[in-house]
Amino acid sequence: MRRHHRSFLIACGTLALLAACVRGPQSTLDPAGPAAHGIAQTWWLMFWLFAAIWLMVMVMVCWALFRGRNTRALGRPTRLIVAGGLLMPTTVLVGLLAWGTATSSRVTGLGETQQHVIDVVGRQWEWEFQYRDDEGRVRATSDVVLHLPRGEMVEFNITSEDVVHSFWIPRLGGKMDAVPGRINTLRLRVDDDGGRPLRGQCAEFCGLEHTHMIFAVQVMEPDAWRAWRDGGGTAGTAR
Repeated sequence: MRRHHRSFLIACGTLALLAACVRGPQSTLDPAGPAAHGIAQTWWLMFWLFAAIWLMVMVMVCWALFRGRNTRALGRPTRLIVAGGLLMPTTVLVGLLAWGTATSSRVTGLGETQQHVIDVVGRQWEWEFQYRDDEGRVRATSDVVLHLPRGEMVEFNITSEDVVHSFWIPRLGGKMDAVPGRINTLRLRVDDDGGRPLRGQCAEFCGLEHTHMIFAVQVMEPDAWRAWRDGGGTAGTAR
């Protein structure tokens, strides 16, 4: 009885741990925008697909172990080898390639029209965010907190002042390298953060203080965000 009780507690703890991994400020499985949603969909597709393949393989292993001494059933294994070793992997990989190609534009956001521009500068060991208005002028800057408008596409122009960094907000999309002397573009949009916090970080080891290159993401309503930006980064929020 104690053994069953212990197994039940272990199972509950495992489920709680999995739930905590899914819902977190840096969880790619808790998407808050279209790019991250495309990534999460691909992850879940691969998870269930390969779980089904693993289950099928385990069934075949059990069948092979417990079918007895009758080996004539596999006297001509050519069909099994061709189907399981050639056709199935090819079909799965081609399907995943087609899926990834179809979702790539949503993940990068390059097919979307940007509404705002934020310059992102990485340096050892912090991020600097420069908010431009519609005429291209920098109206506000921030470092510890990245301020984003809800429901509007933002284009990030990402670069570095020293070494290679990597700009990443897991709940909004994929990562993009910050390379000295080069500007890389990434477009992200916050649709629904679910009232849960978002956090970004540097995803490239860049030195001894690499772990300090984290930043919070504050989602604001569009009008409030414009007032904050046009007010030099002080209107409507404390800095």
